[in-house]
Amino acid sequence: MKALQDLDIFVRTVDTGSLSATARVLDITPAAASAALKRLETELQAPLLVRSTRSLRLTPEGALFLEHARLALSTLGEGMQAMTTGRHEVQGVLRLAASSDMGRNVLLPWLDEFQARHPQLRYRITLSDRMANMFSEPVDAAFRHGKPRDSSLVALPVAPHNRRVLVASPGYLASHGAPATPQDLALHDCLCFMLGEEVNDRWTFRRGGQEISVRVRGGHVCNDGDVVRRWALAGRGIAYKAWVDVAQDVVHGRLHVLCPEWDTEPTPIYMVLPDRRQLTPGLRLLREFVADACAAWPQAPALS
Repeated sequence: MKALQDLDIFVRTVDTGSLSATARVLDITPAAASAALKRLETELQAPLLVRSTRSLRLTPEGALFLEHARLALSTLGEGMQAMTTGRHEVQGVLRLAASSDMGRNVLLPWLDEFQARHPQLRYRITLSDRMANMFSEPVDAAFRHGKPRDSSLVALPVAPHNRRVLVASPGYLASHGAPATPQDLALHDCLCFMLGEEVNDRWTFRRGGQEISVRVRGGHVCNDGDVVRRWALAGRGIAYKAWVDVAQDVVHGRLHVLCPEWDTEPTPIYMVLPDRRQLTPGLRLLREFVADACAAWPQAPALS
């Protein structure tokens, strides 16, 4: 399968940044690696890499082709494994991304359990509240709150009914009291999340036919959702957090839900992929596992 070998050499060269390094890994000569790239470029009738004596970089055509090459290698690899072993055990590396709070405090323990069930699967996870560019960064799937704005991405629901809740620690409430209505938040220290330069300081609530949007303020703003949760636990103020991120804190009494009679903003959780064809058997199993775990999670307080 020389065409498959050429694809492998192209992808490895991009990952290593060097034809020589790729040749050493595959135990071939640099000339053979270079010839493979030339064959691939001739077949595609487009340059894939700009090479010099000291560096190489992807051309626009190469960047476009790269993820298709990765997907082809992954799919063919799974097929060859199934043919040669006769087993259906999934294996390989899942490259994942997740928001800091859900990833660190919820998803990591779930991934450990998932990996125990499927020991041939490994994962690499990036935790950041910045949405990864899934067309240029090495990410197979990302777990995110809210549907992505980019309509070209595929968003598969794992917790469609997740919503935000107002929470504060017992210590904060003992010192400052609890807001009776969302409007009372103006009298409290509120803990805000920031994405880029945009501070989420306008919190929306609904009850019956009434909708109000409250502009909150406080001395604590961070671009890391886990830090906002930690501030709430430390009694620094009131936070407006996704339920899945604080459910265990509420269950164990570390945080209390405020104004539960008001409906809060929905924040469904999705597994996001750049292309539905990249939903490999491993990712399909992971999505089902996380969806089941979310469904078994403690339920948010019902509206009164």
